[in-house]
Parts: sequence; structure tokens; C-alpha cells
Amino acid sequence: MGLQIGDTAPDFEAETTEGKIRFHDWIGDSWAVLFSHPKDFTPVCTTELGYMAKIKPEFDERNVKVIGLSVDSAEDHEKWANDIEETQGHAPNYPIIGDADFAVSKLYGMLPASTSGQPKERTPADNQTVRNVFVVGPDKKIKLILAYPMTTGRNFDEVIRVIDSLQLTATHRVATPVNWQQGEDVIIAGSVSDDEAKEIFGDYESPRPYIRIVPQPRTSELMKSS
Repeated sequence: MGLQIGDTAPDFEAETTEGKIRFHDWIGDSWAVLFSHPKDFTPVCTTELGYMAKIKPEFDERNVKVIGLSVDSAEDHEKWANDIEETQGHAPNYPIIGDADFAVSKLYGMLPASTSGQPKERTPADNQTVRNVFVVGPDKKIKLILAYPMTTGRNFDEVIRVIDSLQLTATHRVATPVNWQQGEDVIIAGSVSDDEAKEIFGDYESPRPYIRIVPQPRTSELMKSS
């Protein structure tokens, strides 16, 4: 079985463009986004890394750390950063893991355990499954897994939307409906009885007994822990 939502994110030590890290220690009490790439100097990934740098303040505001990964060395990542800045207008302002030995990619089930050889001898297509997004909570549990094909750039605005939902529903007994955006109405969780719902939320709209709608609970600040 591959990694699933609710599993503990595998811990690891790795070299990054900002020095050596141990993943769980690096996360600390924050949330984290780990997003992976099949190879340096690839066109779609170049746009993604630049856009992530542009919107990183949005993640910072939510107490979310960002870290990239590519199946090349940290030294190659630093050379790639120049291209990213020149073509996208923003250089990576977050660490990028050097995974030239495929260790992290294999640990996270993105490459087969049998993968070996020199990364420079592999094409992006050889590593095409290294195109995932993992959102990890302060409890080090995986909260979200997204996998994309090489030809489709990722939507990091959607990742922010999901994090807003994850942080809200971790502290309030609600769920978020389709296409929900910050500030919109939410649904009372199915685990909450009607009596509890009245006590917690007061009056609520209920077009069906199993659909109970309330305004988004107010929070005085963005979530700091799960």
C-alpha cells in the first residue's frame, strides 16, 4: 500500500538548497507542503517553482512551510534557480531537496524501490511519477495528496484553498462544501448530533436532515496547530 491520508509522513534527512534538514524537525509546530518534480530545467516545473515563490507569503500567513524536491542534486537546484528567477520573475525562497539518490522519492512511493543509477542519465519521463503534493499537519500526519501528470501545471491556489479548509475543520466541527472559499458557509459535521449542533451553532439551515448549513465559524487568528 502506498501512502494514504492519515498516515504519518515518513521522516528523512536530506540535503537542500538551504542546508541539511530532518523533515519532522524542520516542520516543527507548523504545517508543511512538500511538492516534487521529476527533473531540474524542465518547463512546467520551472513555472511552478516560480509561482510558488510568488505566493509563498500566503503560506507564511497560514503557518505553512514550503519545501520542494527534484530528482537532481541540491547544487543543480541552485543553478536552476537562476533560470526560474529570470523567466518567472521570482527565485525560489524556500528549500528544495536534492534527491539525486532517489531516497525521498522512493520513501514517499513516487518511484519504485528498485530505482537506481545516475539522475543525470534519467529523463523527465523516467521520473514522471515524481509530481506529487503532500500537505502535512503539525502532528506530522498527511492531510492531502495530489498527483499530477507532467503536462499539467499544478494549481497552488487550490492548495491554499484546501489548507484553509483543513485548518478550519481541524478546530471546528464542520466540513466545507464544493468549491468552498474562505468566509463562505460551511456544513455541520455528520458526527455532530442535532442537539449538539443547536448547542454549538445555534440555529442552522437544514434543506435535508443530513445537510445542516451554518456561517463559517469565526477565528481570531489563523490556525497555529492542529
